[in-house]
Amino acid sequence: MLDYDKEAERYDVLRGGEPRAEAAAEAVLSLVPEGAQRLLDVACGTGIVTRRLAAARPGTRVTGVDLTYAMACRAAARLPGAIVLGDSRRLPFPDGSFDAVTSVWLLHLVERPEDARAVIGECARVLRPGGVYVTTVDKAASHNVGSDIDAVLASRPRRKALDAAGDVEEYAAGHGLLPAGRASFPGRGQGRSPRRALTDLRRGWFVTLPPGDPLADGFAVRLAALPDQDRPRPDPEFSLRAFRRPAG
Repeated sequence: MLDYDKEAERYDVLRGGEPRAEAAAEAVLSLVPEGAQRLLDVACGTGIVTRRLAAARPGTRVTGVDLTYAMACRAAARLPGAIVLGDSRRLPFPDGSFDAVTSVWLLHLVERPEDARAVIGECARVLRPGGVYVTTVDKAASHNVGSDIDAVLASRPRRKALDAAGDVEEYAAGHGLLPAGRASFPGRGQGRSPRRALTDLRRGWFVTLPPGDPLADGFAVRLAALPDQDRPRPDPEFSLRAFRRPAG
């Protein structure tokens, strides 16, 4: 896994910046009821999406929580007084504290199915009855846009996706959450060029091909041989699922 303390400085630049954040926030809020008074953004990262959630809903008190100190510091600069350090598997908030909880680009990062269940369980716990939880699903699949880069990387070793939509729905149901909608949004500015894919490969983006792995060298050669090295391929399309904690 990437070191997000080191990644914090360039995180936004490498992941579509403000255009991607705008698309994400708009899609997330399409699934959050207008009357939500308190919203928690779990694994808020640099706060680039969290700030937009707050700006779009001035009547909603938005709080962000992140495990990584460097990420949380950047988020705190964007939303002073609204960011908390904490583990998404053990959220530092009482039961029923929030009308809405969001987790964007989190579940694909966990190490084990038990961790995904724990995260969803904590998000359910801090929701008030009638509250809504919104999360991204199928992130890795979203990046497969049918490009020549995808063709080169198709045979790479893969680990099981821990944010598969069906699994997330099962975990949510196990914690008493009911399906409440879905949405999607473009990963603006995230369409990879061959050169960028090669850079990502060398810095450990593809976790099953860590830097120095002999297999990674073969993929690197094939990526370097692709045409139009600096032309971005199509942007990914990310998926969201919403779940409601029943009232009463």
